[in-house]
Amino acid sequence: MRASLLQVAVNEDESVESRRRRVAALVRDQVGADLVVLPELWTTGAFAYEEFGTEAEPLEGPTYEAMAKAASEAGVWLHAGSVPERDPEGPLYNTSLVFSPSGELAAAYRKIHRFGFDKGEAVLMGAGEDLVAVRLPDTVVGVATCYDLRFPELFRGLVDAGAETFVVPAGWPERRRAHWTLLARARAVENQAFVLACGTAGTHAGVPQAGHSVVVDPWGEVLAEAGPGEEVLTVEFDPATVAGTRDRFPALKDRVLGLERPRR
Repeated sequence: MRASLLQVAVNEDESVESRRRRVAALVRDQVGADLVVLPELWTTGAFAYEEFGTEAEPLEGPTYEAMAKAASEAGVWLHAGSVPERDPEGPLYNTSLVFSPSGELAAAYRKIHRFGFDKGEAVLMGAGEDLVAVRLPDTVVGVATCYDLRFPELFRGLVDAGAETFVVPAGWPERRRAHWTLLARARAVENQAFVLACGTAGTHAGVPQAGHSVVVDPWGEVLAEAGPGEEVLTVEFDPATVAGTRDRFPALKDRVLGLERPRR
């Protein structure tokens, strides 16, 4: 598979609508890729809390429409990152959108773990409840978002749902960049899966972003890593490596905790 991670810069001097048009053009440029990935909350910035309410969209809002069209025009699977979704009957959600090469919505994932320690996203947005895995022609993609990366049990659940590749859009701050790479590698090693972690560049509401999007293989080796600025990180990887790794080193078969077992 060929994957392109679009490490979009989010800066205050660019309007949401302008950035939406620019990112749609970047997606259209990825003709020939199998999978294209965008970061978390790239329309507003992950730390621009005051913008969540004003820029929130219904699920099938302007970002949905622009990304569906771009995926169709490029003929790619598109993980369109996440947007602040306004549920007409509930709170806001940090919602990821996945589109097929025909532009159809293949999956929507509402972020389960909200960041902020009783501030910011943690109080402004509702928590999702459902794990989401999407079957692509060559791999099953497990979907997670940013802060989710710190919760290994979510990824175990995705493995149980058949995931072989994890896609993690994020708005990760520069001051914790070491954790970003460490956790991406840890989730790859412990689940014997590929991790495609796509972050943002620029500054969100005064918070410098880490950039350094990364692709990790099932042995924890970094296949490709971006720099700090806006960049398209493209990598080719073989999803069959997952089954081979799990066969040669069957650690997942030795799991004990967290499994449903019959009562005696």
